Amino acid sequence: MTTHLALLRGINVSGHNMIKMDTLKKALTDIGFKEVQTYIQSGNVFVKSEETNASAVGFQIKQEIFKSFGYEVPVIVIQKKDLEDCFSNNLFLQEKDIDSKKLYVAFVSKTLTKEAINDLKMSQVKPDECIIDGNKIFIKYDKGAGRTKFDQKYIEKKLQVTATVRNWNTVTKLLELYKEMEI
Repeated sequence: MTTHLALLRGINVSGHNMIKMDTLKKALTDIGFKEVQTYIQSGNVFVKSEETNASAVGFQIKQEIFKSFGYEVPVIVIQKKDLEDCFSNNLFLQEKDIDSKKLYVAFVSKTLTKEAINDLKMSQVKPDECIIDGNKIFIKYDKGAGRTKFDQKYIEKKLQVTATVRNWNTVTKLLELYKEMEI
């Protein structure tokens, strides 16, 4: 069995696309996923499956959400290594006295090249900063996520990808939960 982490974008936000996590767990269990576990209401779902292909798992989850709840919800499926890479490859963590409350990770639907930084046109969102690392964008917000133009919609528009953003505390907790699921 392979453990997958599905990151659902845009559920339970400002009263839109409301899905109770226990109802989602039941729906995913009913279609064959094992040990379904959610973390907070914002769409972090661990599943175990015989399927090893992350895209196939994401497609199954997306289809079931539409079938059961009627919502078209983008789903990005990542693995434990993606979370581990957040800790080893995020250069913002090396800054002295870094405020982790300003750190976020955008998980994107395809691997990006380093040249994609040009497509983001970061000069338009300064003083926010980012570092591209494969299927992740490490973000350091100057004033915070609620006060920036450099959000998930901006990333999707500039890079023509699907993206979902998680704060650093969530990334940290998701890695802990991933490790617990694999014991």
